[in-house]
Amino acid sequence: MIRSTSRNKLRRLAVAAFVGVPLAAFSLTACASSDGGDSGDGGEATPSGVQAIRPEVQELLTEEMRGMLADQLPEEYQNDDPFVVATDATIGEMDCVYSGWSTRNPGGFSDECIAALRQLVPVLGLAIKSAALTNVAHTLVETYLGHDAGRRVLAGRTQRGVADRIEAALWFSDLRGYTTITDTAPPGEIIPLLNDYAEAVITAIHEAGGDVLKLIGDGTLALFRADDPAEACRHALLAEEILRARIKELNEKRRAEERPITSVYIGLHVGAVFYGNIGSVDRLDFTVVGPAVNETSRIASMCRSVDRPVLVSSAFAASLSARERAGLVSVGRFALRGVGRAQELFTLDPELI
Repeated sequence: MIRSTSRNKLRRLAVAAFVGVPLAAFSLTACASSDGGDSGDGGEATPSGVQAIRPEVQELLTEEMRGMLADQLPEEYQNDDPFVVATDATIGEMDCVYSGWSTRNPGGFSDECIAALRQLVPVLGLAIKSAALTNVAHTLVETYLGHDAGRRVLAGRTQRGVADRIEAALWFSDLRGYTTITDTAPPGEIIPLLNDYAEAVITAIHEAGGDVLKLIGDGTLALFRADDPAEACRHALLAEEILRARIKELNEKRRAEERPITSVYIGLHVGAVFYGNIGSVDRLDFTVVGPAVNETSRIASMCRSVDRPVLVSSAFAASLSARERAGLVSVGRFALRGVGRAQELFTLDPELI
């Protein structure tokens, strides 16, 4: 589709380059403007719902495509304004790429230039498609696998049984009284409740530099990595602090709406784990395994027994500095199910929180 219009002595060329395969619906323009009107000061109006294209995509388009344009179009036809893309696109709804081109030449685009653009736009569409699908793949794997695990899978770490031995601070959390809530709350409240508290937990972990590996019902498994174990443990404690404030705000909001509220139990541990692909030929999971993971889960389950929202292992406490350990108090020694020896557990000093 080719059409040419005139506004403020500019002639516009709108090109829809159909690439034949469904992809995200992008609105692409070379001048960040539309036929919807002027900006009021003689400049160009920016269409609604657009933002600057990702830097790596812009680099691909501006260097390669502008280079092709420079070879075929006179200088007065070239435009230095940034590329932009629509932000409200839905994957699969459209199978085309739209682009708009403007020239500062009062005479508009010549037939020769229009012919050159006709040749260039399909290549441009394929470049956008390739970059867009790569971005979609990154988003999908990082959303479902976690940031670090997603990047590793995209980098080719997909062989079964390949795992790295790493030292990490481990986090396992679940919701207090979740079974009771599911038995007593209206069915329509369960998923919103899970989403509200999962949002609080996951964002707190990410803000503190952690990586969520798995959501197990109302439970969350995460890890924090750093060259120094003490640093990883500090990040885990920071996530707990962020979460505590976030849960308070969330509960106030839900209480005002007369909806069920709860809190989060957290178990923290530090140790060696195997981090990689576990599973069968047909179904793999990129996760962590090892005794330290089991201990973290058992520590979290002890929160109910001692009625404390946070418990940390003796290894976790020992990794902290003396000043940080001063903020912990012992709750006693416990034999954890499935763990060979009893160990001392600690909690945050109630007077300090």
